[in-house]
Amino acid sequence: MSLWIPVTLAAAIFQTLRFMLQKSLSTTQLSAAGATFARFAYSAPLILGLLATYLAVTGRSLPPLSPSFWVFAVIGGLAQIFATVCVVALFKQRNFAVGITFKKTEVIQTVLVGFIVLGEGVSMGGFAAILIGLLAVLLLSRVPGVEGSWLQHLTNRASLLGLGSGVLFAFSAVAYRGASLQLGDIEPALRAAVTLACVVSIQTVAMAVWLGLRDPDELRAVWSTRRVAIWVGVFSMAGSFCWFLAFTLQNAAYVKALGQIELILSLLASVLFFREKISEREIGGMALLGLSIVMLVLTI
Repeated sequence: MSLWIPVTLAAAIFQTLRFMLQKSLSTTQLSAAGATFARFAYSAPLILGLLATYLAVTGRSLPPLSPSFWVFAVIGGLAQIFATVCVVALFKQRNFAVGITFKKTEVIQTVLVGFIVLGEGVSMGGFAAILIGLLAVLLLSRVPGVEGSWLQHLTNRASLLGLGSGVLFAFSAVAYRGASLQLGDIEPALRAAVTLACVVSIQTVAMAVWLGLRDPDELRAVWSTRRVAIWVGVFSMAGSFCWFLAFTLQNAAYVKALGQIELILSLLASVLFFREKISEREIGGMALLGLSIVMLVLTI
């Protein structure tokens, strides 16, 4: 088995645990921005500490960080901030499993973004997978018990947050792979660690400044929830390292496609942990999205 496969599976598990904690915090004690900042603030010291320890023990030094590396890192980091805010805000609108499923449209949107921005062709199988994925999004966008046209449901707050997070996560994944490839011919683990440390540092500083100017009380709230929030940082660090390592080892599209195992994990979390009810329409939408992703994987 290729190393990127178990690494990606581990990333999906850690990410599900992190989103579960962020949902709990955002619905009880923190805003969407505060829950997002907690992820970066409590993971950054751990990541930087581990990287420093590794460099000290091995006697290695940081590889040269070119301007192109920083461009990719900044684009990916900012896109991930906004994407995470969208997902955490979405948890207040819909149940946990539907929120994660909307996020997972990033796989399909990666293909669409590649076609629009890079002019990369899409096979007939890939086009069919995208159409099935669109149908899944239409099913998921309809809020249970609320009347209205498909257009009204597709453009409601929850749908826009979900689709927005998907495209932003797609951009961040491609940018992270681009950044790691700028580091030259060094071992994948070190490339992943350096990229992750730089990106999380950018994200922590950017969000600390923004919250400090816009909502200082939220900074204090993040500190007051540290007993729970620190675990957000731990799971974030573990998950992010696994994602970055997987992106270094394999094409981002393959990594994101395998990461759809998170859909099953989120469904279990929604029912068993949050005790949320999932409608037949939502289950159908999740199943269709899963089918479209499998088809997409087979045609990549």
